[in-house]
Amino acid sequence: MNFIKTEIDGVFIIEPKIFKDERGYFFESYNEEEFKKNGIPNRFVQDNQSKSSEGVIRGLHMQKEPHAQAKLVRVVKGKVLDVAVDVRPDSPTFGKYVAVELSEENQRQLFIPRGFLHGFSVLSKEVIFAYKCDNLYCKEAEFGIRYDDPEIGVDWRVPPEKVITSPKDRMANKLSDLRKMHVR
Repeated sequence: MNFIKTEIDGVFIIEPKIFKDERGYFFESYNEEEFKKNGIPNRFVQDNQSKSSEGVIRGLHMQKEPHAQAKLVRVVKGKVLDVAVDVRPDSPTFGKYVAVELSEENQRQLFIPRGFLHGFSVLSKEVIFAYKCDNLYCKEAEFGIRYDDPEIGVDWRVPPEKVITSPKDRMANKLSDLRKMHVR
């Protein structure tokens, strides 16, 4: 695997080595030892999968401490714009984000450490999205920031009139609210 550091410390793009032949392809999507050697010591305890249609934006979500989660995300089918926003209180990149296109073609993955909001927009007719978490889900620890918060300024590559999102995501907090609350 090729581990690519991004402009935000702790966030990695992971490109697998893909072996193709007339039968199809094979690749290793996770190897604990390889991840450790490349600075990602997290142990994953939960796998999730979702299916969404074109124009859907899911996010921006996280869990507060002590239930914070690091995530390893990837696309099984389709294409997304995946976004990780740094909300670590003392980080020099607080409020900055990394956006990466993940697809069934490029087979890239994104590692998102604890202390980041996460979301994605669906850029294909449909998408099957899978991710590993290093902590179990806890409803009471859920926290979200509006996907369209102008202070963050993500270009989700979906026209506003075509966005499909949940009422919870439309009504989420703003980054300025997070600063006031000192959420970790």
